[in-house]
Amino acid sequence: MEAPKALILAEGLFRSTDGKTAHGLVRKSLRYRIVGVIDSTLAGRDAGEVLDGRPRGIRIYRNLDEALAEHPDTKYLIIGVATPGGRLPDLYREIVRSAILRGIGIVNGLHEFISDDPELGPLARQMGVEVIDVRKIFYNTRIFYTGKIKDVKALKVVVVGTDSAIGKRTVAHMVADELNARGVKTVFIGTGQTAWMQGAKYVFVLDSVVNDFIPGVLEDVVWRAYTEEKPRVLVVPGQGSLLHPVFPGSYEILNLLKPEVVILQHAPGRKTLDGFPEYPMPPLEKYLKLIELITDRPVFAITINTENLTHDEAKRVAAELEAKHGIPTVIPLLEGVGRLVDLILERFPEVKG
Repeated sequence: MEAPKALILAEGLFRSTDGKTAHGLVRKSLRYRIVGVIDSTLAGRDAGEVLDGRPRGIRIYRNLDEALAEHPDTKYLIIGVATPGGRLPDLYREIVRSAILRGIGIVNGLHEFISDDPELGPLARQMGVEVIDVRKIFYNTRIFYTGKIKDVKALKVVVVGTDSAIGKRTVAHMVADELNARGVKTVFIGTGQTAWMQGAKYVFVLDSVVNDFIPGVLEDVVWRAYTEEKPRVLVVPGQGSLLHPVFPGSYEILNLLKPEVVILQHAPGRKTLDGFPEYPMPPLEKYLKLIELITDRPVFAITINTENLTHDEAKRVAAELEAKHGIPTVIPLLEGVGRLVDLILERFPEVKG
């Protein structure tokens, strides 16, 4: 069955790190067919070209009316931003209301649930419009740790980052896709709301689950993927950052899975932590030591986000980091992850079967 058509609402934020949900869906979407992005500040441009210089045939529209004029059969409006605190921006409320009045379903990954909103919730029910609050799906998931993670024998690859909104999920998708392309059966495990929207088969939203149950829910989804799909490799993106005081995450993933391969996504051109300029970016060495302490293994590879760097600067920095730390350093959006996968297959030849 063909995926339903969807527009992404990212007004004023598509170019910012808050637009990371939109970014993920422009790059990859199996659950929805993305037909456009709404952001008046970039109207008329191709979303892929704006994102990373690769046109993807997804136009950016000035407003909902303009987008629906070209795509009248749109089924969903996806709120494509992840704002601090997960709040619906005031500017977006009227656009969501207008979509509901036109009978368009709403897909929302924010902490603020549209279905519980005193104005928008009743309006949606009155109009018979579907509202999917993605985080709500996992809100009451209660699975406690059992220890069955020890039975998972597939190679575990985890991608963590030095910051939030830095490209962990994108790199994880690229590694999983490259391994599958080479005939090594690999399953991607989603850990956030964007991965659910993208259509990940095995997914939970880490920051929607009560902390006591995160290890158990993660263990269960990984175990199900392993037993049902029988993959050689499991690839899991982290959440937030180990050292971001406002957006924590990833510790539970590293500590529970004890992955054989940890990839550290880093943005050398980012001087302060995402959304909080009062916090300078901690030194890379701190992350390298911390990850080794948690997993009992050194970081397998560093991947580079080119934000605020020219391509030449990114290449120079990558070479310097590789020489300084003796860790393979790759720029996925410039050179792909082929070298990285070569190294995984060289170090773990048993996954080739």
